[in-house]
Amino acid sequence: MLVNNVYELIGHTPLLKLKIDTPNNSQIYAKLEMNNPGGSVKDRLGMALIEHGIEINAIKEKTTIIEPTAGNTGIGVALAAQKYHLPVKLVVPAKFSFEKQTLMKALGAEIINTPSEAGIKGAIQKAKELASGIENSYVPLQFENPANPAVYQRTLGPEILADLPNQKIDAFVAGAGSGGTFAGTAKALQAAYSEIHKVVVEPEGSILNGGQPHAHKTEGIGVEFIPPFFEDVTITDTKTISDDDAFHYVKWLAQNEGLFVGSSSGAALAASLQIAEKLPTNSTIVTIFPDSSERYLSEGIYN
Repeated sequence: MLVNNVYELIGHTPLLKLKIDTPNNSQIYAKLEMNNPGGSVKDRLGMALIEHGIEINAIKEKTTIIEPTAGNTGIGVALAAQKYHLPVKLVVPAKFSFEKQTLMKALGAEIINTPSEAGIKGAIQKAKELASGIENSYVPLQFENPANPAVYQRTLGPEILADLPNQKIDAFVAGAGSGGTFAGTAKALQAAYSEIHKVVVEPEGSILNGGQPHAHKTEGIGVEFIPPFFEDVTITDTKTISDDDAFHYVKWLAQNEGLFVGSSSGAALAASLQIAEKLPTNSTIVTIFPDSSERYLSEGIYN
């Protein structure tokens, strides 16, 4: 396959039927988003945030892009900004993986670390402070930007439907960080299958199921506030997955499927298996594997 630039490689990732034994003989399919050029599902979002900013005239020539991020969105934003030769400053809580921060720097972004204990809220506050002092700057702010769920409703959801043209999808299972991937994809799938179960996944230490916020090892998902994108999405179920379960399936996927996935993917598989117990026999479950394990090796993801 000949392509003219790296941006043509964003999207149209494989959908893999997993070999794992499931309750009620259900089938689990995983969208392998680590096959995007920047290595995660957030490549779709990075391009959408930059192009939306250009469309609304918030991004002009030499506009400085400032974005709070846990890592993958930052990589996607930096990759997209290269296309338009835009300077990028990414505000990242210090606790997030060394590899992701290294990749952001490799793409030309400047990293501003905020205290780990301040979480993503602290990164958002710092990004806004930076923007107030930099002329011709723009904060896309993935956590509020309608371009976030819209890109997944426009791309990821239809891709899944095209991958399974003659097969009813009974459940969609995906993690939530900003909530955009889940909300946008769920809307697209619900338009095709009105009775589909929409299951959001979070780690222990996230608040969607009413728990208290606290530190967790599972990266890329988990929220400190309810995503605004959930306001017009009916969530069927919320699964809170322990770090132990998430990392167990990270190892299982490497040893049994040959897949190198991050901990949010392990959590998504754990939740998919739990949902399979409640669904009728021979149900079809689709989930998202957002990124790969290579960007977490320094944190001992396989230990």
